[in-house]
Amino acid sequence: MTPEEIKAFCADNAIRFVDVKFVDLFGQWQHITRPIHELNDWSDYSRSPWLSGYGFDGSSIRGFQKIEESDMLLIPDPETALIDPFIQSPTLSVIANVEDPVTRARYSRDARYVAQKAEQYVKDSGVGDTVYIGPELEFFIFDEVRFASDQHSAFYSVDSDEGIWNSGAESTLRGDLNQGYRPRYKEGYFPVSPHDTQTDIRNEMVEIMEASGIQIELHHHEVATAGQGEIDMRFDTLTKMGDKSLLYKYIVKNVAKRHGKVATFMPKPLFADNGSGMHTHLSIWRDGSNLFAGDEYAGISKMCLAYIAGIIKHGKALMAICAPTTNSYKRLVPGYEAPVNLVYSARNRSAACRIPLVSPDPRQKRVEFRPPDPAGNPYLTFAAIFMAGMDGIMNGWDPGAPLDKTNLFDLSPEELANIPTVGQSLDESLHALEDDHDFLLKGGVFTPDVIETWLASKYENDVDPVRMRPHPYEFHLYFDV
Repeated sequence: MTPEEIKAFCADNAIRFVDVKFVDLFGQWQHITRPIHELNDWSDYSRSPWLSGYGFDGSSIRGFQKIEESDMLLIPDPETALIDPFIQSPTLSVIANVEDPVTRARYSRDARYVAQKAEQYVKDSGVGDTVYIGPELEFFIFDEVRFASDQHSAFYSVDSDEGIWNSGAESTLRGDLNQGYRPRYKEGYFPVSPHDTQTDIRNEMVEIMEASGIQIELHHHEVATAGQGEIDMRFDTLTKMGDKSLLYKYIVKNVAKRHGKVATFMPKPLFADNGSGMHTHLSIWRDGSNLFAGDEYAGISKMCLAYIAGIIKHGKALMAICAPTTNSYKRLVPGYEAPVNLVYSARNRSAACRIPLVSPDPRQKRVEFRPPDPAGNPYLTFAAIFMAGMDGIMNGWDPGAPLDKTNLFDLSPEELANIPTVGQSLDESLHALEDDHDFLLKGGVFTPDVIETWLASKYENDVDPVRMRPHPYEFHLYFDV
């Protein structure tokens, strides 16, 4: 809607507040709420919040400003307006871009701006005019979560009425008699009720997503026990999919809360069961035609092969942004189902880059990059993968032959020694990004301050705090040494 249309819409729907949302550098939505007249009551449009914005303290937002340069502006984007599905008073929700109040320049560490620059880069390069993204965000829904960590103790505990470990309980977490239907470890994929207890919750999530402008293709229980699920959004352009991914997470978490449960996008909350990934499908189009369709391997084009080569070459560095937590590497473990091998294949889900063969339709040809998880900033994740692929296109790289063995995890040690893999820790991935990030800077899409701030914060706030703390299992291993 235009600002004038929004003004009429608010009157017609008795809207009382406007909730202005924006994303911090690391992928968490932030917000401020104002009475609706603060948005709509303007006589001079040039001085309206749509152009003049709302001030906020950038020094209080992760990854943003220093305290001596804290003033920043939020400029609402009218194209993102919708009714917030969870705030009790009728509230208009709108996503904002971030600007400097002095220069009125867009803010380099606004991840939404990075995504918008990536979309401009594909046009300026002459390669194409549209980047499509289709992520698959997985999550867990638990009934109870407890955790704490201090100088002399640490613990966590997650519980789910659907967890197989509760099959021997005298009664369930709901207080009912135990009827024994629970997915076993790694057997949660697609069972019907009564094993899958969360169809109605996911249906409610889908209904709210579609009412909020997110087109959904399907939803289902995922592989793990204890309420792992997936809801698949229809693909969209890069920035819009960043917007939708944050709205998706917002809806999943709040619907779970509405039902007295808690949802998490933490990549690996359960030991010895599947973690949550975010397989990301990408393609480049021009004039309505899919440039990734062709006559090469698996029906893809030479451009698509070069794109894959770029992702493989920069795969280790990508993980610092696409799998950006220490917990991410509890999922990315060689020899299990996570796709750690930087190779490509058709159909084979153990390869990092997969070409889905669900249809011969050239419009459906795409690359699926499987190592990312949903813990990061979706704008940065999508932009980084895109920029890695673009580097392959611009340099005309060849990814080599595909690896179509039945299961990459069954390869011999000699064969595996010649296959590149993602890093085995966040620390290793951050070092890779330090050494390999020039591809992100092309076209000014990422800027040095974004990379430097990301690296410094991840070392200080993720790597070091975990590295310096005793792990609870270390007491089991070493207390009696």
